[in-house]
Amino acid sequence: MKNNWNIGESAQKNVKQEPERAILVGVIHGDQTERQIQEYLDELEFLAQTAGAITIKRFTQNLDHPDSRTYIRKGKLEEIQQYIESHDIDLVIFDDDLTGKQTQIIEEHLKRKIVDRSSLILDIFALRAQTAQAKTQVELAQMQYLLPRLRGLWTHLERQRGGIGMRGPGEQEIETDRRIIRDKITYLKKKLETIDKQNQTQRKNRGELIRVALVGYTNVGKSTLMNVLSKSEVFAENKLFATLDTTVRKIVLDQTPFLLSDTVGFIRKLPHHLVESFKSTLDEVRESDLLLHVIDIAHPQFEDHIRTVHETLTEMGVMDKPMILVFNKIDLYRTEHYDAYLDGQTKREIEEDLSQRLYHEYDKEILLVSAKSGENLDALRATLLDHVKNLYQVRYPYTTKQW
Repeated sequence: MKNNWNIGESAQKNVKQEPERAILVGVIHGDQTERQIQEYLDELEFLAQTAGAITIKRFTQNLDHPDSRTYIRKGKLEEIQQYIESHDIDLVIFDDDLTGKQTQIIEEHLKRKIVDRSSLILDIFALRAQTAQAKTQVELAQMQYLLPRLRGLWTHLERQRGGIGMRGPGEQEIETDRRIIRDKITYLKKKLETIDKQNQTQRKNRGELIRVALVGYTNVGKSTLMNVLSKSEVFAENKLFATLDTTVRKIVLDQTPFLLSDTVGFIRKLPHHLVESFKSTLDEVRESDLLLHVIDIAHPQFEDHIRTVHETLTEMGVMDKPMILVFNKIDLYRTEHYDAYLDGQTKREIEEDLSQRLYHEYDKEILLVSAKSGENLDALRATLLDHVKNLYQVRYPYTTKQW
């Protein structure tokens, strides 16, 4: 029997498949507002689009806390059931993680495929994984996600075949046995340890060069900035998680060489087991000397994105590293925020005030750039060069480096 969970493969190759029609479900609880939940669902819709689905409608409900059995209340569940039956809906995507039991109960009621936020992100990672390391990391994360949900997902897995939320490790009976999955997790961890040792050797072979890492929320333009700075062709696309594998390039500015790495983007509610699985990839961040935190200044929730990235970097123990905040897409910011009749001097004053506000708020060096148009990239190169030279001076205080 063919395994429909092969990473990065569609169930039927060379056959054009219609996009799955999806609805999104979110719960407003705690101190969340209606506006916040709609912003979260905007991101969830982008995730669904990246995975290949079309969002038809959104459903939200105000609750003190999610229902332990069905996540949402029975009345809302029946409302969703009526809608999906009359609008030919293929799957229902929840903005939070569901337990295996919740997934089973909801699926039995709605008679549709149920996908939660983590499984959607894992599905995108499965589509994007290219190298052996990335594929192994994704498979490990999916196994860790599946293990505590086995009892609730048994019938769920038995019925479903392929599609969003179902790409990844196998759905054969042997794969759903806890002991087998634990053994597989152990095997995958050992495999990643071997790959990590190879990567450590590669990093050691890079010599004594200063290392700079691009970090940031997903889809903020890190890969585009990498291409401009390194004059190389790193894959960049206007979709979430376009880059999974770390790319490292040697750059020389004013006869001063350093290494620049492009890493996987972060996201709100990034599954913990995914962070753990991608530890070896994120080691590039841990072992870097300088962080370039790239931010999409044109995104309405860019401050939330900064908070998410900083929280993730704090969990990784690297927030004490030198950091430059690079606010990308300033050209798009102007298009969305400036009146067409503003003169150039007024625009410059507004951006100077914006830079000062951001500097005082985050206490980091601030640069407003556009990787796409090339605006202010010379200033970024000059700033980067100053930092790299200073880092070399600290590392080799009594030595004049000859490159």
